[in-house]
Amino acid sequence: MSKTAATPLAMTLDDCLRSAQQQLIQAGLVDSPRLDAELLLAHSLKVSRTYLYTWSDKSLEPEQHRTFESLLRRRVQGQPIAHIVGEREFWGLTLRVTQDTLIPRPDTETLVEAALSRRPKSEENATNKTHQAWSILDLGTGSGAIALALKSECPSCDITAVDFSERALEVAIDNAQRHNLKISFLHSDWFSAIDSTRKFDCIVSNPPYIEAEDPHLIQGDVRFEPMSALTSGKNGLDDIQKIIDQAWSFLIPGGWLLIEHGYNQAQAVANLFKTHHYINVVNIKDLADNPRVTLGQKR
Repeated sequence: MSKTAATPLAMTLDDCLRSAQQQLIQAGLVDSPRLDAELLLAHSLKVSRTYLYTWSDKSLEPEQHRTFESLLRRRVQGQPIAHIVGEREFWGLTLRVTQDTLIPRPDTETLVEAALSRRPKSEENATNKTHQAWSILDLGTGSGAIALALKSECPSCDITAVDFSERALEVAIDNAQRHNLKISFLHSDWFSAIDSTRKFDCIVSNPPYIEAEDPHLIQGDVRFEPMSALTSGKNGLDDIQKIIDQAWSFLIPGGWLLIEHGYNQAQAVANLFKTHHYINVVNIKDLADNPRVTLGQKR
């Protein structure tokens, strides 16, 4: 047999995607195998996902195929897509993520939407130089996802974002610079480094809220995320209780506190709000129709 006949045909983009999808399914990664394959292939080729469809019959060069297979092996081993490609889209913004931050998830956009719905009408046309900017505090900013989403929708807002992790703050600062969004970042354990005289119109947080013994902590992407950003005591409410208690002193009268929490914690979180004298306490459901955000207003 000639060398030409013995040489296998190069795989097309479509061939690679179908093969990768099957490998991911066989590895038990059944939530979004096709999307995972597309994201990995697009990243390895430095092209858009649209390109993969437009040029589906284009063949990969051997080096391109090796690069893709290397990324695919990492995913088959369970590593999150966001860590493999180094970024994740949130609220239309492409954000850098690392193992020092939580991976931004679509459910958290529920928190952004809820905060924006409390935006004062005066903020929508804030052109007057004497206008007092809507002030927001983002607690536990991580990659900066929530703060950046809010700033992108409300450029005139005054946003402060804090995190206990200096490495996470470095990622958030980089993301803000990438999108040219001005946010004040501060190294702080919740409110510890916030000037006690400061008052905010709105405080938002996606804090740790998973129970310490939750079996999901050894499954899926969360295995690769920082435990300090995931767990919060036996019932998952330690940090939420602390935030609800301390936020009151940092809110203006009529200011809002909004907190993301677990699907099964809505009633417990609402009770904490009411115990600390917040009014207009409401639970808001996420994309999967699970209670995901609870908010309350200072009297």
